[in-house]
Amino acid sequence: MKRVMVIGCPGAGKSTFSRKLQEKTGLPLYYLDMIWHRPDRTNVSREEFDERLGEITRRDQWILDGNYLRTMKVRLEASDTVFLLDYPLEVCLEGAISRIGKRRGDLPWVETELDPEFRQWILDFQKDQMPEIRRLLEQYGVGREVNVFCSREEGEMYLRQWKAKERKNI
Repeated sequence: MKRVMVIGCPGAGKSTFSRKLQEKTGLPLYYLDMIWHRPDRTNVSREEFDERLGEITRRDQWILDGNYLRTMKVRLEASDTVFLLDYPLEVCLEGAISRIGKRRGDLPWVETELDPEFRQWILDFQKDQMPEIRRLLEQYGVGREVNVFCSREEGEMYLRQWKAKERKNI
């Protein structure tokens, strides 16, 4: 595991999982939201985003946190491991609400509310995004370790077992 993608619905806990995975692996962690968004809530150009993403995916080791469906194929082709956090809607909404007002390392500003457009994005994620994510995983996931977790507990168990497995190899 050297080139890792962590994907899933907003609010699922991708960034939390990614940070914990980074702590265990020592792999450098990159948040796609930090590449795409500027602190003033504007975005970089697609060209600048793609250039920065390309710089990262050409490296030997990384964890990339975020969906960004437009660039998912490129990231899948470059990755060796994928984690899909496929959690229930309620879990994702609760996760998004719980981070309001908190400074985070994965976003260049503090969210002050769950804005209606973002809430709708979460509500529509299973219908609008997940079919394409699954199609891309089916098409480009061959030869990669693909882990799909349907609950936070499954993700936590994986991290606990990974640690135990690594200790046995020492």
